Amino acid sequence: MMTTADGVVDSGAAPRPAGRVKAFLRLVMIEHSVFALPFAYIAALTAMYEWDENIHWGRLLLVTIAMVGLRTFAMAVNRIIDREIDARNPRTAHRELVTGAMSVRHAWTGALVALVVFLGAAALLNPLCLVLAPVAVIPMVVYPYGKRFTNFPQAILGLAQAMGPVGGWLAVTGSWSWDAVVLGLAVGIWIGGFDLIYACQDVETDREVGVKSVPARFGIPAAVWGARACHVVTTALFVWYAVLTGAGAFFWFGLVIVAAAFVYEHTIVRPNDLTRLNRAFFSTNGFIGISLFVCALIDLLVRGLTF
Repeated sequence: MMTTADGVVDSGAAPRPAGRVKAFLRLVMIEHSVFALPFAYIAALTAMYEWDENIHWGRLLLVTIAMVGLRTFAMAVNRIIDREIDARNPRTAHRELVTGAMSVRHAWTGALVALVVFLGAAALLNPLCLVLAPVAVIPMVVYPYGKRFTNFPQAILGLAQAMGPVGGWLAVTGSWSWDAVVLGLAVGIWIGGFDLIYACQDVETDREVGVKSVPARFGIPAAVWGARACHVVTTALFVWYAVLTGAGAFFWFGLVIVAAAFVYEHTIVRPNDLTRLNRAFFSTNGFIGISLFVCALIDLLVRGLTF
């Protein structure tokens, strides 16, 4: 075994193509698409309801491809840019670019393929989606560098995530919607908020390495309270979106579930107790996205959306 110029361990044997694909999917944590996809679907389906009350499966498929492609590109770039930082953090030292399970060259190949898939889906949707596609890509690339120049990298992450619902709406109508912007802001602030909590587990390493973050600069209590404030604002924006789109009882019921989940999340994560952080980050937030999507879908179907 040897260490390459990229700072990763090379076992000396080239992994098989199938192994590289699996390693890449692990690298980008493909299963975490569950956090962003439901809200792009909510926006797209609401736009379809307002347009002609029909589900357009072809457009929905392209929205899925575009979202997964962009998220995959963003995660791959994040891992590539952060690989040296990851190597110095015990929590992330097992990541594929650190251990050598995936080379930087192959990670870049996967990232560029994902980017082409995203741009191709955007082009097939409508001209406006294609024109605005680079705007969606920029914060995905800037975010990994954010922790090097600002104590608030979660704000950049939130901006990147806010584009999902906006893109979902644009994919259907080809025109701008402030309703979608409200939903996008809700999603961005929600994800930025729970990333504040997630960053708490790396405080000591971040301070040692020089990585900037709210917990590293202001302390864990400030980050936890900041996350709570973000999720209060998120709930208010979800309510605003419901009012703007004339949502029915099922969507409002979904908001009750979301509010209860937020309360639960902030009950199990406290400044002096981060032992259940992973449950709050992965399980609870995944539940929030899926629950609200299911309730929104039922609400739209009850109101007249048809297959």
